[in-house]
Amino acid sequence: MDQTQKSAVSTPHAPAAIGPYSQAVRLGNFIHTSGQIALDPASGQLVPGAITEQTTRVLENIKAILTAAGTDLAHVIKTVVFLKDMNDFAAMNALYAKYLAPDGVVPPARSTVAVAGLPRNALVEIEVIATVN
Repeated sequence: MDQTQKSAVSTPHAPAAIGPYSQAVRLGNFIHTSGQIALDPASGQLVPGAITEQTTRVLENIKAILTAAGTDLAHVIKTVVFLKDMNDFAAMNALYAKYLAPDGVVPPARSTVAVAGLPRNALVEIEVIATVN
């Protein structure tokens, strides 16, 4: 891979990276986001609340990153969802559908896995791959 084709995507409307990684990377017409947890972009703190509040914040963070990359949620082709507790699946899935699979949009491919823990003790983390026109 030619490193000159790879570029970082960054926006102040999503939380800054909390480690040595980019919010997202663009390579050609593809955007690969890093996993997003429910950090408030302004404070850098985990949003209070349960799975619905955290999933909403995660999806809003992803939406902001994709906007900065020149694309949107309708262009997401693959997601990976990490859940601390699979009992939260239904609540997460309802919000996921609202953001990523509204009427008329082909839902992205998805993997969902249960994990022992997430950064900052978050309940959900989501990463996406999207296309850019």
